[in-house]
Amino acid sequence: MKIIYDDKDIIVCVKPYGLLSQGDNKGNTNAVDVLKGITNSEIYPIHRLDKTTGGVMVFAKNQKSAAALSAQITDGRFNKEYLAVVGGVPKENAGELLDLLYFDRAKNKSYVVKRKRSGVKEARLYYQTLDTKKIKESDCSLLKIKLFTGRTHQIRVQFASRGLSLVGDRRYGSQMEATDIALWSYNLSFYHPVSNEPLSFNEPPQNSIFEYFEI
Repeated sequence: MKIIYDDKDIIVCVKPYGLLSQGDNKGNTNAVDVLKGITNSEIYPIHRLDKTTGGVMVFAKNQKSAAALSAQITDGRFNKEYLAVVGGVPKENAGELLDLLYFDRAKNKSYVVKRKRSGVKEARLYYQTLDTKKIKESDCSLLKIKLFTGRTHQIRVQFASRGLSLVGDRRYGSQMEATDIALWSYNLSFYHPVSNEPLSFNEPPQNSIFEYFEI
């Protein structure tokens, strides 16, 4: 796993596709355990990426740093930006998507719903269309996405509900075959939990579908 930044308080890495962010009840290989082996220190997860998503992540090395970074997520100072390729072209070149989401744990799938009820959470993101290309005879769009909330499968279901499934995301309706889902965490910006220094980390996508576009 590629390490971008490492000090006594935090470590920033590039999680590859197919690797869990943190441990599950099945004992599968995950980023937390991999980083523990690399650093020989405790590792505290701050945020997560789906197994089917790759890109930049930050982990804390102590409880104080974990609490400080978690507070930044809560107060909106922790910035997460993604690149995605969707099948189709958004009606608006840019805009905010606001939905109510319900995650069905039994089906491991999120749904856009119309009313608040138990388990329903608000999901909000902003997107910008960067380019549109013809891929395998279908119009596809490269999007830059900024998350304001971090719901399960949020980006995938919010765009799929608008007829814009992410390329390769069969669970949410994509008809295009791809090795991985076309979603990548390309930028993290936050403040160092101890020094308060502003930090920003970028990593280009490791997914062949993005090669159709200039990034």
